[in-house]
Amino acid sequence: MNLARVSNNGQITVPVEIRRTLKLKPGDKILFFQKDNGEIVVKNPSITAIEEAQAAVAGDTYSEDEILADVMELRYGSTNT
Repeated sequence: MNLARVSNNGQITVPVEIRRTLKLKPGDKILFFQKDNGEIVVKNPSITAIEEAQAAVAGDTYSEDEILADVMELRYGSTNT
């Protein structure tokens, strides 16, 4: 079990074991979402995007351009200028 303390500013330090598991590096964003059962899930959106892209390609539900655009948006922010 890993424990983190929330600062007065709402910031936390992600424990090293979790950073390694999520393959986080400085500057990465972290995705938090809540499941229907109330459980909170933390993910590395870059890794999530890649996994979803691989699944989409396997299922042929998205074009490669759509997948690349989604990954680029997650990695670099909005691609709209």
